[in-house]
Formats: sequence, C-alpha cells, structure tokens
Amino acid sequence: MSDNRLGLAGKFRYLAERARRIDIKSVAERAKEVHEQHGTWAPRAFADMLWSAARHDVAFQDYVDYDFAILTKDERATYMTHPVSMQLAARFAKKDKRVLFENKIEFNRVFDRFLKRDWLVVEAGNADAVQAFAERHGTIIAKVPVSHMGLGVRRYHAADVTDWAAFHRGLLERDELLLEEVIEQHADLAAVCPGTVNTTRVTAFFDGQDVHILAVAQKFGRGAVSDQMSYGGFYTMLHPEDGRAFGPGYDSHGHVHEKHPDTDFPIAAFRLPFFDDVKAFVKEVARVVPEVQYVGWDIVVTPEGPVLVEGNWGAGVYENKPSVTGIRTGHKPRYKAAIGF
Repeated sequence: MSDNRLGLAGKFRYLAERARRIDIKSVAERAKEVHEQHGTWAPRAFADMLWSAARHDVAFQDYVDYDFAILTKDERATYMTHPVSMQLAARFAKKDKRVLFENKIEFNRVFDRFLKRDWLVVEAGNADAVQAFAERHGTIIAKVPVSHMGLGVRRYHAADVTDWAAFHRGLLERDELLLEEVIEQHADLAAVCPGTVNTTRVTAFFDGQDVHILAVAQKFGRGAVSDQMSYGGFYTMLHPEDGRAFGPGYDSHGHVHEKHPDTDFPIAAFRLPFFDDVKAFVKEVARVVPEVQYVGWDIVVTPEGPVLVEGNWGAGVYENKPSVTGIRTGHKPRYKAAIGF
C-alpha cells in the first residue's frame, strides 16, 4: 500500500485557516450546549473543544454531535471527524476530476447508466421538451447544477403549470437546469417517510484495486423534497455488514427521534433492503472515476434495487452518537484500515 499519511503541511495550513476564522461566540454557544446535554462545566468544555480541534482535528460541531464530553481519550480516537475527512478528500480527488461530482449535469452524464431514471437539461428553446418531460412523469425534480446540502432542489407538478413558456423561463432564471424523474423508493423506506425519497449515504474508498465500504448512514426526510438536515431531515447509522440501524435517529440540532415524527416508525427497527446489492452497486460505481477515490455516494433503494442519486467527493462525516445508541465507538478504524493514514 502507498504511503497515505496526511501531510503535516496541509494540516498546518488547515489549522491556520481555522484559527483565522474562529468564532469564539459560536464555540461558547456549543460549550453551553454541551453543558445542557451532559452537565459538563461550560468553560471546561470550551477549553476542551479548542484543544481537541488543535491537537486531534475535531471540529467544534463534531465535539457536540458525537458526545465527546462523555467519551474517554481512546473512545474519541475511534471517531472520524470532518477536518480529517476534508484532508482525505483533498488528497484523494484529482482537481480536474472534481467537477464531475460538483456539477450535477456532468455527474449525470458520466454516471447515466447507474441513475436508472429519466432526466433532461433545460436549455434555451426547449420549452416543448420540458413540457413533454413534465407531463410524461407528472411530478418532476428540478436541481441547480452546483449546490450543497440539498439546497437548490425543488419539486414541481405538471398539473399546476398553466403557462409552459413562463415555467421554462422561470427554470432558466432560477438556474434550475436539471430535471429528473422522481425515484420510486422501496416500500420499506416509504414506510418510514413516504413524502420524501430517503437516501442512503455510503462512504467508500477505492484503493486502485478494491473498494472499501467505510460507513453507511440512512437519512430520513420529513416530507420535503430533500432529506437533508436543512429540510428537517435526520439520520441513523447502519451496520456496514448487514444494513441494520444502530439505533434511533438524530441530527446536528439536538433532535433525537426514536420514532419518525410523522409515521411513528421505530427507527432502531429499520433495516435497509437489498443491502448486499447496495454494497455491490457502490463497488461498481466507485470504479467509474478512479481519480476520485474517496466519495460519499447517495443511493436510493427502489423496489428493483439500488439507484444512484449523486456522489460527493467531499464525503463529509456521518457517525454514531453514543448518548442515543449506547455505542461509544466510531468508524475511524475502518477508514484507517482501508486508507492507511
């Protein structure tokens, strides 16, 4: 295996940038949140956050989300953090290939055979094609080509459109240039939240020969067009071996969901269907652009099996929350075993 150690120069640059942009008020607010959740003296939590960020690459929100205040040093060391993930992403994604993941239209062109759904690019002069596409599918998803955190995504119903020329013009003005057929999710996912297509985030690493599944998170929406937290969504971690939920769901805003708020489905009872197919599917898509090795793949399981939504070269981090699941270890050992950093 090649030397995949994270470079000290890159780490120092990252820490210097964080130090320059540090928001003391924000850190103090997070320390207060830690005190409210775990009873830790706020000044102690504040100091520990700063030390953990500088010495162990722990983002302030990671410290809160993963309950570092109640973990031992050895337990903390098992958790993947956003700063470490960002360093890995920068190291294992060739700059000239990142656009294939950053631009949703480019992504669809490259990964078209894995999408398994109809899609259309909105262009000047194709209002008739847009009308035909929308009327064929009834409900469609419109996306801004470059966006983050599920923003720039809207849902439209053909029956609501009375002026197709104006609708087409509006799509162009709002930069909603990618239209997609709505994915039909598996009944097991619809049982949890039928109003949102609930995605599975599979973080994987391609070492040039093998594809390693590092972590699997199941996201659930609240009926909106996206299951991201910015739309009220939350997640639970799934066991990488069999797709069973670790426990209840949670988000980065202090909300814990033993049951889905809208359907009363017990989140800990969830098990992702077609899980072996999902892992095989990711091991196939991860080889398409070998220059981008570390990716967070968003998958939806349909009645026929997995389909691809998008890939994120900045994979982000989804981790276990000890106070919710009772499990006091994270996924970092899996990352280290696969990547060798």
